[in-house]
Amino acid sequence: MRIKICGITRLEDALLAEALGAFALGFVFAPGSKRRVALEVARSISEALGPLAVRVGVFQDQGPEEVLRLAEGAKLQVVQLHGQEPPEWAEAIGKHYPVIKAFSLTGPADPAWKDYPASALLLDGKVPGSGQAYPRDWARPLLQTGKRVILAGGITPENLEEVLALRPYALDLSSGVEQAPGVKDEAKLRRLFAKVRDFAARRMMER
Repeated sequence: MRIKICGITRLEDALLAEALGAFALGFVFAPGSKRRVALEVARSISEALGPLAVRVGVFQDQGPEEVLRLAEGAKLQVVQLHGQEPPEWAEAIGKHYPVIKAFSLTGPADPAWKDYPASALLLDGKVPGSGQAYPRDWARPLLQTGKRVILAGGITPENLEEVLALRPYALDLSSGVEQAPGVKDEAKLRRLFAKVRDFAARRMMER
């Protein structure tokens, strides 16, 4: 299972998440976010990570020029759009980086979202970054389209298996493994990845 740890602001958190098996690390550049990271900090962390850890930048209603400038400066590999970005912006950015488009759920996912020009779609709670969950059945209409779907929103080590059982493309966690905004909790991270390994091992035994 692919796990993205988002809201990275500290090198030690990034290195620990990578060592435990994180598939991707997320850096928030969205204005007003409590987890917003300075370009220079994101770049230094990005340079310290190994070659197989995917660097993702999270943006919100920032134009393609600004997104591309920050993505290049921070040495990102993927761009995640978390606002009301029109498809034209995603298409412009997509010429340079794979795009993940996030949607905030207030009800069941709209299957038509699969047509948004992005490599993957992310389903979050009503208030992204708040740790607010939503009924997981709300994700099913989009999961059934065959589009790559990443699940976020209130995921913690405690409810992990419920979300894994839906078989999404990946999971995205931030507040669920924090002790404060932008500061990850080592014990929660270790518990999370231990549960991911246990879940995978049980599934292998069932085959």
